[in-house]
Amino acid sequence: MDMYQKRKIRAEKKNNNQEEKLTKVVLNWYPGHMAKAKREIKEKLDLIDIVYEVIDARLPISSRIPLDDLIENKKRIVVVTKYDLCDKLKTDKYLDEIKKEYPVLVYDLKNTNQKDINNLINLTNDSLKEINETRRKKGLKPRIFRALVVGAPNVGKSTLINRIRGKNVLETGNRAGVTKGLSWIRIGNTIELMDTPGILYPKITSPEVGLNLASFASINEDILNKEEIATYILEILFKNYPDILNRRYNLKNRSEFSKIEILEEIAKNTNSYQKGLEFDYDRVYTIIINDLKEGRIKNITFD
Repeated sequence: MDMYQKRKIRAEKKNNNQEEKLTKVVLNWYPGHMAKAKREIKEKLDLIDIVYEVIDARLPISSRIPLDDLIENKKRIVVVTKYDLCDKLKTDKYLDEIKKEYPVLVYDLKNTNQKDINNLINLTNDSLKEINETRRKKGLKPRIFRALVVGAPNVGKSTLINRIRGKNVLETGNRAGVTKGLSWIRIGNTIELMDTPGILYPKITSPEVGLNLASFASINEDILNKEEIATYILEILFKNYPDILNRRYNLKNRSEFSKIEILEEIAKNTNSYQKGLEFDYDRVYTIIINDLKEGRIKNITFD
């Protein structure tokens, strides 16, 4: 058995052992600020008129968290972010199902214009017009509607609010946990938004959902194994988007998935070496994860 075969076997064994460990971490990760945010939302629910449920277009199922018990019977608008990065044919099939229950608006957050924002404001006012109609009949002035912005970490909630507000009033970042507490933001004279920390399932029962969320930075990277996430990303891209994978990393076409061969080819093509001729796999994992997180790999949907 040559050195290459031994190295390949060691890598595969390491991968199998770490997969079980990663799955356990993902399934049980639930930071305290998420539990606190849920309690505070329940306490302030009487102040809320409508909910903006924000989801990532690349994860139209995995990024939808269970909200029914949390927001009860509040009106809801589903806001789909990062639509420019998704596989639109695939994502639209999921959105067609969501539209049977709730109004849906899609956004490319980088190029959101005032017309896009007005669509959300107008839809909100239209959904809640009965409230102000009742007030008008009583001789009262129209009220400022209060909207709760809620969704999984890193789906673009704070960026959406900044676009609506017209300035960067909230910190944003391609990582989980940027927003830690609830806050109110006034939007013109008609709407106030309540921003919330990213919220996840108390327990993710599907490893696939957990890995999808981890791949798009909805779970804090510090608790995850980069090798597992990068491998999962490669597997999904190889299975569903081989042309996109090959073009991004200048890979050879292959009929069967070989993790080691693909990693080595990416290492060569990205000049990822340690001292000597050893491949720097850790750097390769980081490149793959960041390429997906930063939107350099696009036109993909993982659900």
